[in-house]
Amino acid sequence: MVVAVIFIVAAILGGSGSGGGSSIPGAPAPAGEAPAATEAPVAEAAAKLGYPAFATKNTTRVGGGDPASNAAGVALATFPSAAPRQRPAAVTLVDADEWQSAIAAAVLMAEPVGAPVLISGPDGLPEPTSEALDALDPQGSDATGGAQVFAVGAAAAPEGSKTTRAEAAGPAATAAAIAELRDTLFGAPPEHVVIAPAGRPGIAMPAAAWAARSGDPVLFTGRDKLPPATAAALRRRPDTPAYVLGPPAAISPSVVRQIAKIVDSVRRVSGEGPVANAIALARYADGGFGWDINDPGHGFVVARDDSPLDAAAAAPLSASGAWGPLLLTDSAGTLAAALRGYLLDVKPGYTTDPTRAFYNHVWVIGDQEAIDVSQQAEIDSLAELAKIGGGR
Repeated sequence: MVVAVIFIVAAILGGSGSGGGSSIPGAPAPAGEAPAATEAPVAEAAAKLGYPAFATKNTTRVGGGDPASNAAGVALATFPSAAPRQRPAAVTLVDADEWQSAIAAAVLMAEPVGAPVLISGPDGLPEPTSEALDALDPQGSDATGGAQVFAVGAAAAPEGSKTTRAEAAGPAATAAAIAELRDTLFGAPPEHVVIAPAGRPGIAMPAAAWAARSGDPVLFTGRDKLPPATAAALRRRPDTPAYVLGPPAAISPSVVRQIAKIVDSVRRVSGEGPVANAIALARYADGGFGWDINDPGHGFVVARDDSPLDAAAAAPLSASGAWGPLLLTDSAGTLAAALRGYLLDVKPGYTTDPTRAFYNHVWVIGDQEAIDVSQQAEIDSLAELAKIGGGR
């Protein structure tokens, strides 16, 4: 175990968000790295952004030192962009100071739009975002209304790009504007609506992954009062079931009653605290709503509960590849007990033939300051295929 952790540490230090790939002799090159003879801007950008920082047999880390780097790495993982068909038609730029808008914007990653989230600011693009945009090279499409960029709130957009902006006064109003843009682009109303707490980022984070996977918009509320912009957005779709994400401490029963006066159906999905709340949504199933992941054979994404921008940054991983929910851990060094228990519940196994078994894979978001390598090693062990019984 100690040797394994040392090797993981060496790989991360040699291939973090600010460097290149693994420095371990004989280790495979990071995914997305092209041979030297065919080195392209896409591969160079991926290497510089540190995607992926390190992979174990059951985990892959996107190890940026900040959400902008993580978003750039995830976007390049989802859209390798070595050929035009591998590029997104558009990207979504969100302001680093507006985490609620970033989570709501994750819905634009859902089909048919497929726009990954990148981090911007009111004054310009961070270097990782600019480099990722150069590599992704979105050109717009019919599905994006011709837009190459969706800019949310005060997010700066590159000059010369065809940009569609969703902007309003305040988080609730901006989320409602994103929901309206979603309806226009998708050409159909959503099947469900998620209501998340505007004042509890850790509780709201899992909504981003679900929005990207399902196309269900995310709206925001205060603990005790439903904002007028959210109420108006719900009145536009009174037949659409609403799901309140979070415990009463985050969204009060009074708000649930206010929602129930507007829409025909409202239900709560909750756990006490960010870690348990994320697991509750991962387990939940109500008709077509909820991940319903209570068995092995799935993808998962793990991030820190105090980095809401990483929820938006990682959302494309929940809408592609292994399509898995966002799970949360609450410290850098120790895997949360509830998360350990959940991963153990869905741990895959086999009796006779491991090649015919179901497998789990976990994306780890953030550098070792966010999630330490020892925690990644434990996640890898919990995701490992195990032999069950005495069969040969």
